[in-house]
Amino acid sequence: MIRYALKCDQGHSFESWFKSGEAFDTLHASGLVACTQCGSSKVTKSLMAPSVRTDQDRPLTTTASPEEEAIAKLRKEVEENSDYVGMSFASEARKMHEGDAPKRNIYGETKPEEAIKLLEEGIPVAPLPFTPRKQTN
Repeated sequence: MIRYALKCDQGHSFESWFKSGEAFDTLHASGLVACTQCGSSKVTKSLMAPSVRTDQDRPLTTTASPEEEAIAKLRKEVEENSDYVGMSFASEARKMHEGDAPKRNIYGETKPEEAIKLLEEGIPVAPLPFTPRKQTN
């Protein structure tokens, strides 16, 4: 996982996690990296100090990195406070935006082209730094 400091064309600064630098580049090229405040997809990386560990800083026991712990905490927060809508994410987000469904926190999956359409329609969406667990009944 890699954390980038980002900035949109409206001057908003924010951070986001990505699986790798290549994953960021792919999402960015597809227009799927959007400002968390205004939804603009005109986003650039900001200058950021790297987080470097020395052997002296490493714990003697094997534990999750702070980044992994932060992602696990975010996953728990999302799963406890949002409805998983699976591949119906785009249609459900659109229904809520148009007032045809009650507004609530949702998460799910959609194709990149569909996420771009949502952003173009003014529907705020953002990628999560984890893959949703498949929900079963």
